[in-house]
Amino acid sequence: MNPTIDLEDLALRLPAKARLIGLDLGTKTIGLAISDVERRLASPLRTLPRGAFRKDADALVAIFTEFEIAGVILGLPLDLEGRDGPRAQSTRAFARNLSMRTALPIAYWDERFSTAAVTRSLIANDVSRTRRAEVVDRMAAAYILQGALDRLARLRPNAGDLS
Repeated sequence: MNPTIDLEDLALRLPAKARLIGLDLGTKTIGLAISDVERRLASPLRTLPRGAFRKDADALVAIFTEFEIAGVILGLPLDLEGRDGPRAQSTRAFARNLSMRTALPIAYWDERFSTAAVTRSLIANDVSRTRRAEVVDRMAAAYILQGALDRLARLRPNAGDLS
């Protein structure tokens, strides 16, 4: 059984107004970002330290409940050729295990350049190395989630129709 769905299926399942959460899964931390209920803007939320899966999943499920999350966007770290490497396989395993703890739909978003793009932006804005280390994971999650939100907006029927 595949615990994840593609973005097109996620778009069909979502209610009109509901938040999504973006996850940037690292080896030491999980960056989290959240959308507004209209799913237009992603905002960095927090960074969780990684531990045992059960502890991580319990913390995530509590956050899903707290913020009334309707779906999860999980950054998928593909290699430069777009293939699964060890980190992508680990992320897919995390999604499989997480899907056993929540009924929320989980969709992947290609995150190949998210951390690098966020780091470049922070450096360009003279953010100190210490501060960058504190915020990069949740900002990378916001970058991932914003990419998915932008795609979802293009998938929405009548997205440009203001009538």
